[in-house]
Amino acid sequence: MTLLALRDLSVTLRDRRVFSGVSLDIQPGELVGLIGPNGAGKTTLMRAALGLLEHQGSSSLAAMEARARARAVAWMPQSREIAWPVTVEALVTLGRTPHRARQLTDTDRAATDRALEWMGLSDMRHRTATRLSGGEQARVLIARALAQDTPLLLADEPVAGLDPAHQIQTMQTFAQMAQAGRAVLVSLHDLGLAARYCSRLVLLGQGRVMADGAPDQVLTPDLVAAAFGITAYSADTDQGRVFQPLEVLE
Repeated sequence: MTLLALRDLSVTLRDRRVFSGVSLDIQPGELVGLIGPNGAGKTTLMRAALGLLEHQGSSSLAAMEARARARAVAWMPQSREIAWPVTVEALVTLGRTPHRARQLTDTDRAATDRALEWMGLSDMRHRTATRLSGGEQARVLIARALAQDTPLLLADEPVAGLDPAHQIQTMQTFAQMAQAGRAVLVSLHDLGLAARYCSRLVLLGQGRVMADGAPDQVLTPDLVAAAFGITAYSADTDQGRVFQPLEVLE
C-alpha cells in the first residue's frame, strides 16, 4: 500500500520555479530522509505534498478530504512556537484530535502515553509547555505528531535545536515506527544522521530530484560534491554507517 504518491510535482513561488518533475512513492516500513542544500525546496516539497501550497502535478495526500488526510498523515513543521500555557500532556493529547469524538478514549490515552514515553517526556507531563526550554518544546511537538498515530509522518527538520542524545533518540523512534510498519519522511541537514538511520534518501537540488535510493547510493562523492559542494568521509562500521562532511570544495 502506497502512503504517499507524488507524480510530476512542480512548485513555482514568486515567479521562481523551486523544483519540477518530482515523482516518488513512499511505502509502509520506510524511513525516508529528504536532504539537500538550503533553498533546494525541502520544506516546499512537503507542504505541497500536503496540499498546503499551490502546485502542478499530483499528490495523493493533497487529493484527500481534510479529515481523511489528518488520519492518514501527521505533519510536524519547522515552526516550534507554543502559544498557550497548557500542560505537556494536554498539548500532546491534541494530536488525537482527528480521531476523537467528544470524550477521550482509552486508545487516545494510550497513544498519548506512548508518545510521551518515546520522547522521554513522561516525567514532564504535568509541566507547563511554555516554560520548557526550546529543545524540550521541540520534543513535545514531536510527541504531539507521534500521538496522532497515523500511517505516515512528515517531519520538517525535527532534530534541529536538539542536543545529540535527543537527536539520536528521535531518529531511533522514527526507525522503530518504520520497523513497526509505518512510514516517515523527514527532512534533515545532518547527513550523518541521515546516513545512519534512514533506509532511503531523496536528494533534492538543482530544481529536481538528483538521486533517490539507499544511503550508500545517494551519498556518493560525486553527488555530495555536486549538491553540497563538499568532500566527506564515509565508512561502514560494526556500529553502523558513518558519514562525516570534511571540507568545502574550491
